[in-house]
Amino acid sequence: MTALTKTFKRIGCGVALAALCAVAAHGQEDASSSDAFNIPENISILGPSDPNLRKATATVNGTIITGTDVDHRVALIIDANEAQPSEEELQRLRLQVFRNLIDETLQIQEATAQQLTVAAEEVSETYNRLATERFNRTPAQLDAYLISVGSSPASLKRQIEGEMAWDRLLRRNVAPFVQVSAGEVNELFERMEQSRGTEEFRLGEIYLSATPASREAVAQNARRIVDQLREGGSFVAYARQFSEASTAAVGGDLGWIRLEQLQNPQLEEVARALGPGQLAGPIEIPGGFSILYLIDKRQVGVADPRDAIVSLLQIAVELPQGLSEEQARERIASFQQSVSQLRGCGDAQTAAASFGAQVVGNDIAMRALPEALQNEILKLNIGQSTPPFGTLEEGVRVLMLCGRDDPASEAGGPDRETILSQMEEDRINKRAQRYLRDLRRDAVIDYN
Repeated sequence: MTALTKTFKRIGCGVALAALCAVAAHGQEDASSSDAFNIPENISILGPSDPNLRKATATVNGTIITGTDVDHRVALIIDANEAQPSEEELQRLRLQVFRNLIDETLQIQEATAQQLTVAAEEVSETYNRLATERFNRTPAQLDAYLISVGSSPASLKRQIEGEMAWDRLLRRNVAPFVQVSAGEVNELFERMEQSRGTEEFRLGEIYLSATPASREAVAQNARRIVDQLREGGSFVAYARQFSEASTAAVGGDLGWIRLEQLQNPQLEEVARALGPGQLAGPIEIPGGFSILYLIDKRQVGVADPRDAIVSLLQIAVELPQGLSEEQARERIASFQQSVSQLRGCGDAQTAAASFGAQVVGNDIAMRALPEALQNEILKLNIGQSTPPFGTLEEGVRVLMLCGRDDPASEAGGPDRETILSQMEEDRINKRAQRYLRDLRRDAVIDYN
């Protein structure tokens, strides 16, 4: 599923949406559960029946949240994770979505009370832009797409409205009152200057706030999220749905930072021990729990060879259907031997045809390649090739290195203005959490 990018974060739209797939089926109750009622097999329905009519799940300051609202939002989350949840996990997900819808309703109501209402035309404009720019569809096609996966255009538009409303509230009621002194910026800048030559980290974070009363429940929820992520769940999707940090709209991505910028010695220590692709948490910190995911790391002030632009030739052959494993190994060994005899990229274009191979050339950023191929290409000199890779169905191929434009060494990191912006955003995020807690505390909510 294609996710919204930082562009949509700026306009308040951070929902995860993309290649939507089938919605998980709800489990059915055991037929024996009706025995106690002594209900006959043949019955007549005496009143009107509408399968689309749902009773309210809750009323929030007079606004109704229905079971349909929950179902439609759950469908988006399931597709974002591209996995079929168990019945137990589905119930937990429904509960979390229910809480999110309550928060969303409170945010929209507060914006209306503050005369910061988001007009329907603005929501539709964002929705239409999302359809064309992110999905290459017309709005009508996106409508049908959402319905086909068990969701609805209204559900997505409601989430867009909620995020735009909250963004406006923070811009007017929180951001103007956040101050970071020059002394604080200079102190952090000097710490970072002293760390030149050390490593820089690209981290993802899921933050869950907790109070003393909710600590154990939040900890259990955080552990369940970690378990799902270790089983292959999408970190980006879980961060968008569950994280309470401002980075939730971009999938929890903190960007390239130095660990000092986390401003938490415990998180610094945990992150430093991670390797790319590794997960840690939940980590209890003041105010809640954090889950960290190391996306990548690099050395500060030193060019990373993986940032190079490489010129490659892909040399590929198809394998006949029905080969035994032994025959396939022989064909692959023969292909590898033929490639090893090529005299660089200039020879490959013509000589590869002699053993039935197809050749395609392209320039590509090293980081766009799978990590395993990056590691192999880093070992190559011009004219050398990777080991064969592929499958029996899709064929076998190698990549030959024809050229490499290495990146220039960069300066040591963010300047004072960037540091100031990051510190301000962090403080806005903390005040936003308190703001939302106040709205929850003052709300009148009737559960059904």
